[in-house]
Amino acid sequence: MLSPQPPSPQQQELLRLFRRLDERARNSLLDFARYLAARETPDAAQDAPPAEPLGLPRPEEETVVAAMRRLSRNYPMLNKDELLHQAAALMNAHVMQGRPAAEVIDELEALFEAAWRRYAGRDD
Repeated sequence: MLSPQPPSPQQQELLRLFRRLDERARNSLLDFARYLAARETPDAAQDAPPAEPLGLPRPEEETVVAAMRRLSRNYPMLNKDELLHQAAALMNAHVMQGRPAAEVIDELEALFEAAWRRYAGRDD
């Protein structure tokens, strides 16, 4: 019978940090982890990404994490790793500093739009 492996130092740190958060921040962290995990799942439909954004509409009420998911689906041609640092900083401003979701989502949309313009060679 296999014995379970002890948690890695990163896993231990993540658990320590998770325990220090309030319920709202824990839920945001879980949503963000799910978003990151979903990026890692290969998707056969993305073999040939479209050249143009899909035009997915922004719902009236949307969380920051849902907006990140929507924008990732809307811009499947973009390398999300290049956007991750800036997107994570915006999410942190929302979760930890209390910036309004609508304001952060506006900036996320601008971030993805600018990345797409660079990708498409339309960086005017």
